[in-house]
Parts: sequence; C-alpha cells; structure tokens
Amino acid sequence: MPPYTIVYFPVRGRCEAMRMLLADQGQSWKEEVVTKERWLQGPLKASCLYGQLPKFQDGDLTLHQSNAILRHLGRSLGLYGKDHREAALLDMVNNGVEDLRCKYVMLIYTNYEAGKEEYLKALPEYLKPFETLLSQNEGGHAFIVGNQISFTDYDLLDLLLIHQVLDPSCLDSLPLLSAYVMRLSARPKLKAFLASPKQVNRPINGNGKQWELVEPPCGMRGLPSFLSPGRIKFLSKKKKKIFLHNFLVGLILLFCYGYFF
Repeated sequence: MPPYTIVYFPVRGRCEAMRMLLADQGQSWKEEVVTKERWLQGPLKASCLYGQLPKFQDGDLTLHQSNAILRHLGRSLGLYGKDHREAALLDMVNNGVEDLRCKYVMLIYTNYEAGKEEYLKALPEYLKPFETLLSQNEGGHAFIVGNQISFTDYDLLDLLLIHQVLDPSCLDSLPLLSAYVMRLSARPKLKAFLASPKQVNRPINGNGKQWELVEPPCGMRGLPSFLSPGRIKFLSKKKKKIFLHNFLVGLILLFCYGYFF
C-alpha cells in the first residue's frame, strides 16, 4: 500500500505541487477523491483540523494545509536545500508563491470575467521577483535556489503552468522563467506524469474556470476543453470527434454525479 494518501476534491487545486513532487521523486501515493456530496454531508469536514482540504496521510501522520504538506515532503525526501541558508531562501520563495496563488484564487473564484484583463496586465510585475531570483542563481540555468530541485520548485512550477493556461504568452517577457518551465517540465518522470490521461483530464479549479484547450510545454497533450466550445472550429475533424465524445461523456458524468467542476 502506498505510504502517502492525498484526500482532496477531483481537481488539481492545492494538491498539484505535491503530486508533481511525488511523481518526479518516484514516490507512489493513493488519491482519495472527495465528491461535493460527501463533503456536504459533514463528517469528513468535521474531521479536518481546519475544516478544509487537502488532508494528507504519511503513515500514521495526518497533515493539513498544503504548504505544510509540501514542507514535510521537502524535509522527508531531501528537497529542502543543502543548508539552513538555502532552506530559509526556499521558505521565502514558497511564501512568495503563496502570495501570488492567493491573488490567482481570488480572480478565479470571485472576479474572473471582469478582472482577468487587469490581472494579466499586472502579472509580469507579480512574476518579476521569481525572474530576479533565477537570474541570481547560475544565470537562471539552475533551480530557484541552489543546484538541486526543491519542494519550492514544484510549487512555483505549478503556479507558472496554471498561469500559462490563463494566458499562454504570460512568460514571453520573462525568458528565464519561460526556460525554467520548459526545463523542469522535461524531467522524464515529471513529464510522464503531466502527460498522463488522469492528469490531463483533471480540472485545475473547482468552478470550471481554467479548463481550456492549451498546448503545455514539451509537446504534452492539452487540457480537454468542455468549457470552451468556441474553440472547436480550430480543431481537426479527428479532434472534433474526440471533443464531442468527451463533451457527451462529461455531460453524462455531471448528470450521474450531480456536481459541476
């Protein structure tokens, strides 16, 4: 039985960075998917320390809060820098990632249609600190801190990937970050995980925003677009058939399970 269990909703959300970390490090884990109906029943929520998911099991250790889980995995798997100095810098960057993630979550869940344009205008400035940090570490050709991958790299990579779905050109003015995404996404185990059917078909967010047809780095498959029918006209006949098939399957699943992604 896998030593790790992720208890979370059927989305990428707050668990994507830890999934990427585990996959890239060759670790196995179990996914306990929580439906909206189960969550609203109450017992699971009541059992969660802060009344929210994710919940993470490492043997007999139960953890809540996504960043605490990432830090635990970083310490357990040797992904927390080579010394106290690097560990402190990784904590700093991780907090910076969280600051921007909170801005992103506010956009997605409260102001997507009205606020997207303004958010994208401000995004280069939001991302600039990470570009600066890369430039200070081996000219941007290494990781965000030091010369080995860390838990923070996975967190930052996830943040950058979801923003590339929001706007595929968002890193065009940030060449080091753009190369960083390509470089990390090309790591063999991570690339295989990102291209796996289960991963490709897992929505990013829980309200249907950001489930769009895109072409991620390294030639990996795009996300299936059930929510952007206007893009069908750009697809080949074969892809149109696949789209329509997936769309119908999606409708059936929504009807059967009674919840919307």
